[in-house]
Amino acid sequence: MATKKNDFPSVLAFERKLNPSDGFLYGTKWNDKEVSVPLKLVEKSVRGTISNRLKSAVANDPLKLNSEVQKPNLQTVDYCALPQDCDTLKMIFTLKVIGSVGEPSSCNVAEFQSKLKSAVSTYAQKYGFKELGKRYAYNIASGRFLWRNRVGAEAIEVHVRILGANKTWIFDGKNYSIRNFDKSDENILTLGELIAETLAGSDSKTLEITTYAKVENGQEVFPSEELVLDKGKSTTKSKILYAVDSIAAIHSQKIGNALRTIDTWYPEYSDPINSAGPIASEPYGAVTNMGKAFRNPKDKVDFYTLFDQFANETSLNNENDMHYVMSVLIRGGVFGKGDKE
Repeated sequence: MATKKNDFPSVLAFERKLNPSDGFLYGTKWNDKEVSVPLKLVEKSVRGTISNRLKSAVANDPLKLNSEVQKPNLQTVDYCALPQDCDTLKMIFTLKVIGSVGEPSSCNVAEFQSKLKSAVSTYAQKYGFKELGKRYAYNIASGRFLWRNRVGAEAIEVHVRILGANKTWIFDGKNYSIRNFDKSDENILTLGELIAETLAGSDSKTLEITTYAKVENGQEVFPSEELVLDKGKSTTKSKILYAVDSIAAIHSQKIGNALRTIDTWYPEYSDPINSAGPIASEPYGAVTNMGKAFRNPKDKVDFYTLFDQFANETSLNNENDMHYVMSVLIRGGVFGKGDKE
């Protein structure tokens, strides 16, 4: 007997199954990777020019425009760059992969939990998390987590090793496009199988990922930028970068977002005009820098619509929808319907 919609739990949460650490940034040399210089943030005060869009009354009046552009645009910002004797950015983080996917950390309807466990077990037996594992491995190999630091890099090398085991992989990150997951090779497959087997099991494994991006001597690099909501009260800086123990770093959340950027199953992916390429697995397919949700509930392609069918023993006919639902469960989150609808 299928679970009624009203029997869905009001309390339902899943723990994240891919847990990256912060990524720490160092300067090194492409031909001598033993060099490792922790990157520090530098504070700069600069006098910029007025470049924002002006009101028509100002823009169309030469006198007002000249008066406006003469105003000093004073800024204090954080800045980070490689030393002059280092041509390569080195980034290190760890990634813990945890099994028992689909088992809620909290659920207040036992019948629902039992049926969900059965649905996840069916998926694991049929697909074995292989497609998801391959895509996570691909994002590691491509260095997608470098974000802006990947742009313009002459060469990228990604080293992956299992902590506590004598197993390593080395990838040429430039060989892997970040627009699709078409390329496959033995290293991608074996790393993907390790991730898939861990997700399907009940144990965990931790990977250490060290990435080298050749960007040339003294070039600017890009740690995460801090979000300061009361910027006017607590600081005069217009840009605040992230550091841990005085070492420039990238947020673990930002690395996690890159690793789970595997959703090519949303409807507009194949549209050359409206596609955003692979997007992070999110309940509504949200891409904040575009201000768009690619999985609108109105189109019945959002996580909650598909998850209700999946967990309610209503078969999802589309294999891709099942991959998507499982990828959001791996992401984790609070998915209960609440006390009020």
